[in-house]
Amino acid sequence: MWPKGKVAALILTFDFDAESAEYRKCPDKPVKLSKGIYGAKKGLPRILDLLDKHQLKATFFVCGWVAEKYPEITKEIMKRGHEVAAHGYLHENLSELSYQEEEKVFHKMITAIESICKTKPKGFRAPYWEFSKNTLNFLGKYEFLYDSSLMDDDVPYVIELEGNKKIVELPVEWVLDDWQLFEVHRKTPAQVYETWISEIDAAYEEGTLTVLTMHPQCIGRPSRIRLLDDLIVYAKRYKKLWIAKAIDVAKWVLSNNSKA
Repeated sequence: MWPKGKVAALILTFDFDAESAEYRKCPDKPVKLSKGIYGAKKGLPRILDLLDKHQLKATFFVCGWVAEKYPEITKEIMKRGHEVAAHGYLHENLSELSYQEEEKVFHKMITAIESICKTKPKGFRAPYWEFSKNTLNFLGKYEFLYDSSLMDDDVPYVIELEGNKKIVELPVEWVLDDWQLFEVHRKTPAQVYETWISEIDAAYEEGTLTVLTMHPQCIGRPSRIRLLDDLIVYAKRYKKLWIAKAIDVAKWVLSNNSKA
């Protein structure tokens, strides 16, 4: 199912939340805000430089509020050839919103990103990986090409939406999320490295997709960026592993689906 003789795929994704979630919940707590600020100030530049070093392109899911607060670094993501996709406006939990509230989030999110990047986002990841019963139809209404929030497979697939619309799903998994491993379970870089390369090894054998989900304030710490450096070196040894942006994988899936 992969292009040009590739046998498996890897997508490096980064959720650029900055301090959006903390600002929404507790705007008067500087220490909580500071962790997210670290992501924009230190983590994200390290990530961009590392990707340049390896000549790889990645996908950054950016909150609309973050794009507005950090317009220059958001523009820099695109300048270096990466994809800017959407990730809510202020990192809202969509499952807690009414229909009208969620539509407002979609509108603000798209408007903010488009005003900064001069292009409409085609990819979406739900904050907290939480949907409402209306989310998929909003993705169709606002003409998104793909989503990356669900966990029911380890290969991409197409979801049929209302009005004969389609959207590609690029499945995710908690064990491939740096926040869960580092911030919740307090794993060491060595432990996370072993977990992730084991997933990449197995995916390569089975011909599936690995989507790594990382956060600049988390993976951007010095010891952890070294982990990512080592992991990329390891993954590139697999000559038939397709390391691509989410948008490119989604386009490939849609193209093959239309030919089926």
